[in-house]
Formats: sequence, C-alpha cells, structure tokens
Amino acid sequence: MGIYASRPARRAGQLVGDALVVGWVVAWAVVGVLVDRTVSLLAGPARETARSAERIQGSFSEAAGQAAQVPGLGEQLRRPFDSASGSLSELVASAERQVAVVERVAALTGWLAFLIPVAVVLALWLPRRIRFHRRAKAAQVFLDSSADLDLFALRALAAQPMHVLAAISPDPVAAWRAGDRAVINRLAEVELRRSGLDLPAELRHPAATRAT
Repeated sequence: MGIYASRPARRAGQLVGDALVVGWVVAWAVVGVLVDRTVSLLAGPARETARSAERIQGSFSEAAGQAAQVPGLGEQLRRPFDSASGSLSELVASAERQVAVVERVAALTGWLAFLIPVAVVLALWLPRRIRFHRRAKAAQVFLDSSADLDLFALRALAAQPMHVLAAISPDPVAAWRAGDRAVINRLAEVELRRSGLDLPAELRHPAATRAT
C-alpha cells in the first residue's frame, strides 16, 4: 500500500493537498531568501567603510615605506603614517565586525521567516498523512479473504454513525450475525473508505470469482 488512497476522489484530494504543501514550502523558502538578502543590505555602509578604510590604509602604509627611505629622518617621518594606518586598521576591524553581525542577523531572520510558517503547516499536515498511511497499510494486511470483511464490518458497526448504518440495513447487527454477505460487504466498504481503500471485486463477489 502506498501513501495515496486507491479511491480516485480521495487520491486526487491527497495529491492536491500535497502539492499545496510543497508549494507552500517553496514559496516560504523564496521569502526566506529575500528576507536574508534584504536584511543583508543593511551591512552595505559598513562593508563600504571597511573597503574605503583598507584602501586608505594601504596608501598610508605605502607612504610610510617611502618616508622611511629618507636618510636620517626616515623613522620620524614614517611615525604619523604608521599611527594613521593603525587607527584605520581598528576602523576596518570594527566595520568588519558590524558586517558579520548584520549577516548573522540576516541569516537568522531568513531562516525564521521560512521555518515558522512551514513548521505550522507540517505540524498539521504530516501527522494526518502518517496516520492515513499506517491505517491503510494495516487495513491492506487484513484484506485478503472474504472472511476478513467480517472484521471491517464489525468495525463499521462500532465506529460509523447511526444514520450511515441505517442506510445500509434496518438491522445491521442482526444481518452481520446472520452472515448476510450483501450487508457485510456494504459495511466493510464503508469502513474501508476511511483507509482510502476500495472493496476488491474478488471479495465483493467471491463465488462468481471462483466460478470463473
């Protein structure tokens, strides 16, 4: 037994439901990516500050190297450039930390935007699909002889609403006890619908099947 019902109408409903869930997941995945990228734009100024500071720092480092080549005064001349380069190095480090913080916040926000709505839908959808699969698989194991229909008929007597039973027979319990195959088959068929199964033709008319 697969994960879908054998009855066409219910199988179509399951396929539509599964397709909607997949579409929901994909849509929120796109939203999560967009949120991540949007929040990441806030790191643009800090990122540009770091790049600009790095360029200026490189210029000061180059100037310090050239000043150091002046005979006798090289060390004194390069000190201001080294000091400015050090200050810019701290500025670059601070800007890079800001960029890292914004990127982490962007990633976290994007994941939350994706996970929260998806988790809500999966919490409602997944247990139902798992229950259906387990119920249908268990029912299929028992559905191999006409005698097994008595079990499904008995379950129908215990679980189905009174108006459903009345539509099948004015006294379904007496019919079940008497072994009325027509009533038993109808009761079993109603119960099998809960598991998405059809009553097999060979069990519906076992005598005719054996005769052929």
